[in-house]
Amino acid sequence: MQRAIYNLSVTTVGELGEFPLIERIATAIKRASLAVPTAGGFRLELGIGDDAAAWSLARGVQVNTTDTAIEGVHFTSQTMPWADLGWRVWAANVSDIISMGATPLVGLVTLGLPRSLDVTAIDDLYAGMIEACREYGTLIAGGDIVSSRDTFVTVALMGVSEGNLLRRDVARLGDVVGVSGPLGASEGGLRMLQRGLAFNDALLIAHRHPIPRVAIGKALLDAGVTGAMDISDGLVADLGKLCRASGVGATVDAISVPVAAALQDLFSTEEALLCALGGGEDYEVLFTGPREAVTRAVAVIDGASVIGEIVADTSGRVIVLAANGNELQLRDAGWEHLAI
Repeated sequence: MQRAIYNLSVTTVGELGEFPLIERIATAIKRASLAVPTAGGFRLELGIGDDAAAWSLARGVQVNTTDTAIEGVHFTSQTMPWADLGWRVWAANVSDIISMGATPLVGLVTLGLPRSLDVTAIDDLYAGMIEACREYGTLIAGGDIVSSRDTFVTVALMGVSEGNLLRRDVARLGDVVGVSGPLGASEGGLRMLQRGLAFNDALLIAHRHPIPRVAIGKALLDAGVTGAMDISDGLVADLGKLCRASGVGATVDAISVPVAAALQDLFSTEEALLCALGGGEDYEVLFTGPREAVTRAVAVIDGASVIGEIVADTSGRVIVLAANGNELQLRDAGWEHLAI
C-alpha cells in the first residue's frame, strides 16, 4: 500500500478540517481506480461528491449489512495499525454478505474522529479499505465524517443475491452443523499482543488481516446447505444465535472443532480450544443443513468439518461435549457488546 503525499505541515484532522479531509479521502479513492462490480447487473449512478450515492441493479435481491469498530472497544492503536483496521472493518462486512450466499458490491463509510487524530491515520485507514476493495471487487461510494471523543469507523456494505439466500432461521431437528475452517487464530493473535508473548506471524495476520473466503457461499448453496452465518462473535455464541432464530438447540463435539494449528505454539490445549470455541473475528462460516448436504459441502471446502448436530431445544442452547461425553462448562465463550 502506498500513501498519497499531501501537505506535511498539517498533522491532525482538526487542523485540516472536515471538507479538506473529505476531499483528501475522495482523491485517494479516485486515484485507486477501483474496478466496478458487475454482479446483478450493478451500475453505479452517483458516487462520492453528491448528497447521496446512487446505484441500480438489473436483477437479484439486494443484501445489506453494517459493522462498526470503536477504539477501546474493538481495537486499540497499540495492537491494530490503521491500515489493518481499514482492511478488517471492510472484510467484516464482506464476510456478512458472502455468508448469506451473496456477492458484495458497494459500501458507505462513516468516521467519528477526535480533532487531535493524526491525519495520516486516515490515509492509512483508507489504504487498508481500498486494498480490501481490490481484493473483493467492491467500491467505496461515499460516507460521512463527524467529530467524536473516541475514534470509530462504520462501514455499511451492499451486496446482491442472484439465487437463494443462506439464512439463520432454517435449521431443523436432525440437521448437522459444519464450519468452513480452523478457528481461534484471531483471538490467539489478540492474546499474544496483549500479553507480549513470543511472536507468531500466523496469529498476528489472523487477527489484523482476516481473509473472508468469498467462494464459501456458492459452495454451500451448490451442496444444498440451507442455513449459514459468519463467525464474528465466537462459534458457541454465533451458533446460539442461529439456534434461537430457528427455535432449536445444538450439540457440538469439542474434539471435532478445527482448532487453528498456530495456537498450539503459544497456548495450552485447553486455552487453544477455548479460543476456537469463544474467540471471534475468524470470519469462517458456520452452516447447517441435512447431513447429506453438509457432507457434500465439507468434501469440497478446504478445511471444513462437521462439528455437531441440531437438537430439540427451543431456548437455542448450545451444549459442547468433551470426548467422554460430558458437557464442558464454558465461560466467556463469545463476544457480547452489551454484557455487564
